[in-house]
Amino acid sequence: MLRSRAFLQSSLKMTVVVPVCDHWHVIPGLLDCLEKQTLPQDEFQVLLIENGSNEFSPPKIRARNVTILTCEKLGSYAARNLGVVAAQGEWLVFTDADCLPESDWLENIRHHVGHCHDELQFFAGRISVVYQTSPPNYCEIYDVLKGIPQRRYVKQGYAATANLVVHKKLFDQLDGFSEHAFSGGDVDFCRRAVSSGAQLNYLHQAVVKHRARTTWKEIATKARRIKGGKFRTPSGRGRVLTIARSLMPPAIAVYRFARDNRYSWRYRGVAISIQLGLWIVELKELLRLSFNREAERR
Repeated sequence: MLRSRAFLQSSLKMTVVVPVCDHWHVIPGLLDCLEKQTLPQDEFQVLLIENGSNEFSPPKIRARNVTILTCEKLGSYAARNLGVVAAQGEWLVFTDADCLPESDWLENIRHHVGHCHDELQFFAGRISVVYQTSPPNYCEIYDVLKGIPQRRYVKQGYAATANLVVHKKLFDQLDGFSEHAFSGGDVDFCRRAVSSGAQLNYLHQAVVKHRARTTWKEIATKARRIKGGKFRTPSGRGRVLTIARSLMPPAIAVYRFARDNRYSWRYRGVAISIQLGLWIVELKELLRLSFNREAERR
């Protein structure tokens, strides 16, 4: 399926790639943020890739630079790879359906990549997890305190695709994202890129807000998806390490919550309690996957 409108290509520099599975209800918020970008609309393209939603209900598309594609192969990384095939920008900008980019997001990215004449440079922007309700519920408190610490990820040699910028030549050189698992493809891609000689840079000024998850089901589903991605690694050693680490209590996460004095002890206690509950969820997921059950992809 392809729904598109003609747009100017003379100055097109970037393509925003967004996989969508069962999150079409939040896409209007994302599109509204993209329409308010300070970067001219004819300098970027937006590709929304439908990927196995139970109910496909795309919003009315107002902007002429937005295209909807359909990826039949399940998995967000397969959807991103398909989007890149259709991308016309030289820089690929990845984000998620439930993100809300700041109005100067793309302009800040352009400022940095505009001075970069080396496709071996790639970039990761800041991700700020934000509450959806006021006051926030327990699940939102956990998700905000957990956060997506992109700066720390970059120091460790990888980044989350909620805010990742890659030159198309580098992406093609590495054959894109691995599609063998439903989680962890961003880590794998970044580490392969760094190993090939590319340099990952952190862009503090290029910000997307990420909606906090509001229900236990959403948080537990994410935990199961991430655990499944680690368990389904092609490396036998990696699988053994995943099992060994999962059997240990989440002491590092608990320690980080306890030390985070930006938040009250009540909020920290909530986050620690939920983290311990997720540990049980992850152990059950490992047991389920060990019987060759289908991995979580949502």
